[in-house]
Amino acid sequence: MAIVKPFKGLRPPKEIVKQLASRPYDVLNSEEARVEASGNQYSLLHVTKAEIDLPAGTDEHSQAVYDKVVENFNAFKKNGWLVKEDKEKFYIYAQTMDGRTQYGIVGCTHIDDYLNNNIKKHELTRKDKEEDRMIHVRITNANVEPVFFSYPANPKIDAIVSNIVKNEAPTYDFTADDGFGHHFWVINNDDTNKEIARIFAEEIPYLYVADGHHRTAAAALVGSEKRRNNPNHTGKEEYNYFMAVIFPDNQLKIIDYNRVVKDLNGHSEEEFLKLLEKNFIVEKKSAAIYKPEKLHEFSMYLGGCWYKMTAKAGTFDDNDPIGVLDVTILSNLVLDELLGIKDLRTDKRIDFVGGIRGLGELQKRVDSGEMKVAFALYPVSMKQLINIADSGNIMPPKTTWFEPKLRSGLVIHELE
Repeated sequence: MAIVKPFKGLRPPKEIVKQLASRPYDVLNSEEARVEASGNQYSLLHVTKAEIDLPAGTDEHSQAVYDKVVENFNAFKKNGWLVKEDKEKFYIYAQTMDGRTQYGIVGCTHIDDYLNNNIKKHELTRKDKEEDRMIHVRITNANVEPVFFSYPANPKIDAIVSNIVKNEAPTYDFTADDGFGHHFWVINNDDTNKEIARIFAEEIPYLYVADGHHRTAAAALVGSEKRRNNPNHTGKEEYNYFMAVIFPDNQLKIIDYNRVVKDLNGHSEEEFLKLLEKNFIVEKKSAAIYKPEKLHEFSMYLGGCWYKMTAKAGTFDDNDPIGVLDVTILSNLVLDELLGIKDLRTDKRIDFVGGIRGLGELQKRVDSGEMKVAFALYPVSMKQLINIADSGNIMPPKTTWFEPKLRSGLVIHELE
């Protein structure tokens, strides 16, 4: 079973929370962060992407940036922009997008559950990205940004959340500039906090990483380091835990994660369309955007026109949790076999576009001449994600895109 516990959160005053809460560090580059935080001294981007306070072009991995992170984080606490709770608590964090709201529990999960696979993963991590986040955790001595987990929906937790949401006003309640709503409740009742911890300990067998594999790995690895370096380690230290927002699986929706490719690997458009017919039924549509409507159906934008591609029977295995995925079908039969893209993580000829940007972004990048062809996929389901994690398999890179992203800064977990 998974250990989930309350913690003494570090939180902003209500008056500045909308200005302080920021998008995650990895969804915008340095220049975008510089623009987004411009004129806003409260933005947590001054802590998560501190290069914005140094000259343009400063290497985001330089010591100067890490020093600025520490300086800014300390200033936020000194200025009273982040204030520590007086006792351990759980929190409820809800997000609203397109009229749909999902409710997560904010708590601390145990590093041993990550190391022992009670927290299950579905993606591989890269050591360079792990190390970057590990440095951030070390120097702040905190989990500044939460990770995004899921758990098998539990009616008892649902009832607790529903009761609080219906009967208590949210501590924070705002709509961000992107139109997404963010709602946050502090759970002050000691008995309720104990009951939530008990349910997770006794009734929730596993947690699942939805988004934030690198932050999760970094938090667990830094906790392990601190454990090894502490001769008086007892197991009760706060560094044994890291912060997560944990949503029931039946409330989450994964959106599409699409691909754009620079060239056709030496093929003409006519040759490429002919080659596709070996494994797909290819139907020419029009210049109007066409979106896949079901599993094993793809859309492709090439030469100013959208096409519908349906994988032929025998090109996938519905009994294989990886083989059934549309990203696997596309990777094996198109990107690898026809376009010569062997490694999605390193090949510079391919890029990935989150579905939140819409299929118009795919068309735009092809029409501009930057890319030659675009592929849109039907989104993976939570059931598929859990099946893969439960079977110990790993999804191909860039398979899942969760939206809305968690805002950073609503609550922070300090390791000591």
